[in-house]
Order: sequence, then C-alpha cells, then structure tokens
Amino acid sequence: MLKEFYDINLVVISLLVAIFASYTALNMAERINTAQGKAARWWLVGGAFAMGVGIWAMHFIGMLAFHLPIPLGYDLGITFLSLMVVVAVSGFALWQVSQETLPIKRLLVSAVIMGLGVASMHYIGMAAMLMDPAPNYEPTLFTLSLVIAIGASAVALWIAFKLRQHVPHIVLARFAAALVMGIAICGMHYTGIAAAEFPIGTVCRAATDGGNLDALAIMVVMGGSGILVIALLISIFDSRLESRTAALALSLEKVNEELLQQTLHDTLTKLPNRTLLEDRVNQALHKIRRDGGSFSLMFIDIDGFKTINDSLGHHVGDTLLVEAAVRLRKILRAQDTVARVGGDEFVVLLDSATPEDAATVAEKIVFAFTQPFTSSGRELRVSASIGIAIHPDNGQTYRELAINADSAMYHTKRSGRNGYHFFEASMHINTQNRLDMMLDLRVALENKQFVLYYQPKFDADKEHIVGAEALLRWRHPKLGMVAPDQFISLAEKSGLIIPIGDWVLDEACRQMSAWYDSGHTSWSISVNLSALQFGHERLLEVVKSTLIKWRLPAHCLTLEITESTAMHNVKATLEILHEISRLGVRISIDDFGTGYSSLLYLKRLPANELKIDRGFIRNLGAGGFDDGAIVSAIIALGHTLNFRIVAEGVETEAQKTFLQDLGCDELQGYGLGKPMPAEHLTERFSGSSIKRAG
Repeated sequence: MLKEFYDINLVVISLLVAIFASYTALNMAERINTAQGKAARWWLVGGAFAMGVGIWAMHFIGMLAFHLPIPLGYDLGITFLSLMVVVAVSGFALWQVSQETLPIKRLLVSAVIMGLGVASMHYIGMAAMLMDPAPNYEPTLFTLSLVIAIGASAVALWIAFKLRQHVPHIVLARFAAALVMGIAICGMHYTGIAAAEFPIGTVCRAATDGGNLDALAIMVVMGGSGILVIALLISIFDSRLESRTAALALSLEKVNEELLQQTLHDTLTKLPNRTLLEDRVNQALHKIRRDGGSFSLMFIDIDGFKTINDSLGHHVGDTLLVEAAVRLRKILRAQDTVARVGGDEFVVLLDSATPEDAATVAEKIVFAFTQPFTSSGRELRVSASIGIAIHPDNGQTYRELAINADSAMYHTKRSGRNGYHFFEASMHINTQNRLDMMLDLRVALENKQFVLYYQPKFDADKEHIVGAEALLRWRHPKLGMVAPDQFISLAEKSGLIIPIGDWVLDEACRQMSAWYDSGHTSWSISVNLSALQFGHERLLEVVKSTLIKWRLPAHCLTLEITESTAMHNVKATLEILHEISRLGVRISIDDFGTGYSSLLYLKRLPANELKIDRGFIRNLGAGGFDDGAIVSAIIALGHTLNFRIVAEGVETEAQKTFLQDLGCDELQGYGLGKPMPAEHLTERFSGSSIKRAG
C-alpha cells in the first residue's frame, strides 16, 4: 500500500476553518429563527451556502493536507458536486433548527440524513482524485466515519437549536459549541481518509493537468474563509441592527406608554385626569343604558388649600395633594374612579352607586380630610367640600352631571364647608350667579367699577382720628354696590386678586397723598393684603413704586395681613416683613386671636400693631367675662412686645369705654365711623375728636 502523510499546517488550518464554519452556522441559525417572511427564506439560502462552503472548505483543505508518494489532483466537476451536496445538506440542517420544536425522533432522523450527506460530500470529494485503481476502504474505519458524521450532525443540530435564542454569555457558549462541532467534523473527515487504502502502483488520473496544489490550497483557504467572514459579519451586523431596532421599538413603546400616561393621568398625583374621567363616565353611561341602574359623580374641593399653597409654597401644597389622593384611593373601591381635574379639585365616579352609597362614601371622605396632613414636619389642617350628582336623576351626560355636582359643591362651601350636599335644582341659580359675577369681575377694573370706602381709626386716649382703613367696594352696573365678601373669593380663585390688590394699593396711596398734602400729616392709611398678594414675588416692587409714584412717606402706609397668613410659613413671612419694614412701611397683624400664633415667632415679627378680631369685642361691656379676659390678655401681651393694639368692631359706648380702660391704643368700628367715600370722611372728621356715627 502507498504510504500517506499529512501537511500539519494544512491540518491545523482545516480545523480552524471547521470551527469558524460552525460558529458562522450557529449565528446564521439565530438569524433564520428571528427573521420573518421573505427575509427568513433569504437567510436560509444564504446560511446554507455559507455553512456548506465552510464545511466543504474544511474538507478540501484536509484533502490538500493529505499526501501520497504520487502526484495528486482533483476533478473540478466531481469536486463541485461534493460542494452542492454539502450546501443542500446544510440547508436541510438549518431548516430543521429553525422549527419551533425539535423532538428527539426528528432530531435522530435529521442527524442520520445530515450525517450521510456530509459523508457523501467527503467520499465524493475523495472520488474526485480519480484514483486508478479505486481505493479500498477498511470496513471498521469506514463505518466509524459514518457514525462520527451522524453523531456530529446530531450534536450540531441540537446545539444549533438550543443556541438559536439568546442565552447568558451567548458568545462564549457559541464558541465552545463551535469548537466541539469543528473537532467532530474534522474527526469524521480524517477518519474517512484513514479508512482509504491505496495499492502500490495507483495512479491519480486527475493529476495529469499538472496543477499547483499549493496555489489551490491558498485559493480555497482564502475563498472559503472570505465567504465565512462575509457571512458572519452580515449576520453580526444584522443581529446588532435587529437588537437596536428592538431596543428602539421598546423605547418607542415605553415613550408611547409614558405619553399615554401623561395624556390620561395627572403628573403630580398619578390619578386619572379630566380626559380619562370623562371616558369612564361615558362608559358608565353606556352600561346604565344597557343594564339599568345608577351611578354617582362627586366633586371635591379642599377648603383652605389655597391659603396653604400661597403662604407655605407650592411644594407644601403638592405634598398635601399627593396625600389627599392617597386617602381618596383607600376609601374607594377598585371599580370606582378618582380623578384630579385641576388645582385642589378632585372628582369621584362611584360605579353602580345609589344615593345612600354616595352619602356613605362622602362621609368617609369628609372625615378623612379632617385628619391632619403633614409636610416637612408641619401639621396642616384642611377640610373637604363635596357636591354629589346622581345619574339618571341629575343629568344624562357627563357635562350635565359635572355642572350639577360642581353646583352642589359650591353650595356646600356657602353653607359652611366641611360637608357634602346632593344636587338640587335651586342650586343652578346660585351657580349661574357666581359664573356671571366671575365674568363681570374680569372687566370691572377696566371699566373702573371698583371704589374705595374708608373706615376711620381713632386714638383711644385722645379720641381723635389717626387715619383710615381702605375697604374695597364693587359698584356693579346691575347689582349695585357689592360688598367684598361676595366677590373676593372669586377674585382669589381666578387670580384677579393680584391686579385688583395693586389697584387698591395705588388708589389708597393716592388718597393718602392728597390728605397728606392737605395737612393731615399725622394720618396713615391701612390696606389689607390677601394671602395670595402677600406671597406674590412682585409685592415689594409694587409697594416701592406706589410710594414713589404718589410721593408718599412710607410711614403713612400700613399693610395688614391676617394672623393665619403670618404664621403659616414663618421663615418666608419674616423675610418679606423685614423687607417691607426696611422701607419704613408699617405692618399690622389683622384678626389677632383667631389663629395659632407662637409667642416665640410673634416677638420676632417686625410688625407695629395687632388688631384684635371683632369677635372678641362683640360682648365687651355686656357681661362677656371670657372675651374681656382674652382682650385684656392680648393688650397686655401686645404692649409687652411693643405692639400698638387696635380694636375693630367697636359699636357701643360701653365697648369703647371698656377698651379705653384696658389701655387699647386705637379704636375702629361702626359705632365710631362707618366706611364712607373719601370726601365724606374729610368733611366729617375735619376736627380731631371722635364723633358718634349717625
């Protein structure tokens, strides 16, 4: 027999090509699995060609590594046939692993087909040498080569099927699998060559062309490797593109979800917003029309929220709203809806609820809101005003129900707040009146419908006038003279209180400037600031510019803020009051005794006077011992802290005498002088003594 030998370099190269081909095949299997439609078919064809070329290149390089002591060559036609066989077998293998399942029976049948196909490729390639005589094949090694081919195919199919989806450390897993598959393929090939026996005198008829096998080896290595590299790069590029596309799709899906969330939910409380609420009400209406029954729509407004939000800051108000949302969720059932529709207003949809059910829920909400809220260690107290509309009795559409529930809620507010009312037809009139007044309020400044009345303030000891408090009135073209308690809340709710307050300050300073120029240099003018005005960022600028505009000495102006406003955010209040005080403007704490002042903070306030609330003055001199004791304590406390004490609401001679005896500094009230136009005050109090109001 002819003695064979091997080029070890080509053997190593054939092993590397086998491993490379296996790795590429595993990548292609994943691409085929993830692709769809025509793309999947193109990946199958391309994968079959790349995998077939890789296995064939390994086989052919192995053949080129095989040497006999005679010239060797290869018939191109037969060699090409061996390439077509392995490409077809590769396509079959990739098609099998692209299926959803690969049961053991189909795996074994496919392994036999693929193994025989790879073996056929090998032995057809051997036949391409056109040996004469034909080689003999040792039965044991020949059989072993077939077993190795089938076993390697089974392992390759199973690995490719398992690794076609992403698994942890996928690159390392594929490399390890490719190493096993490459060794198995090489093992089958070299076992098959070892099975061949060439008798002495054998001639290779394909070697007659004198071809250069070294050049052929280089061409096969370069060509096969090039095809594998291109296939692998395309596969990797497509995989990354798909990964990025999937990530982009996931990102877009997430963005869409967030946009949908923002579109249908309140960003602060995460509750449904007006849009989602309306949709759910419409669903409830459709359900009721189909199945019958009823549901309730409940409007909730937080009493006292605006004062907290304006005085303590929006972050405190936001914390309160979030906690309010949490409390509402805990009270309601899973099928109910609570939405935030703006500011401090919430709406509750009670699904399949009777009026009795609605009343029970409303009572729970009212109780929940009477419990203290906390923010940054500060205890906040509010309440809830609730209005309830029932379908079908109080409306057939969302709009009708919403308007009627809102009317009932405002009725609750006018009735003292901290409670609930069901809608009644009579409430429509009040709601319409408020709506009309809100619209009229927007043009009142422009049409110069506001006027100031002035209530005189008197020195309690010397009994002469020391100034006046400016009080706003609205000369409505249809309603006549409207008192502030009928429209100030609307002005605050709409934000119009800021321009209105600026006008009041300007007009009061104009009038005080006129009095000052006419010789009343000892007088001062008092102007009330709402909580919204006091917290406004332009307050100091407005006060400065107004004083400059009317050339008014700062000490002639007194700004009044309520005790509750002063105490809500003491740190911010101190900063604002110190800035005002540095201008020379006087500061008065109004309604003193009705809030919850801390003596520690009170003594730090740069205020000049305390105004005792009229509620404590009402029973003075008529046996009101408790009120007398409170007023006496306030006056003593105020004097200790160097405040001037002003008593408002003085209506009788007995009250005046009682306050004078306690050492009160200034008096104000209907019994001494009612609010009046500026010219009347000038005429009436041109002298210096107190005159009884007629």
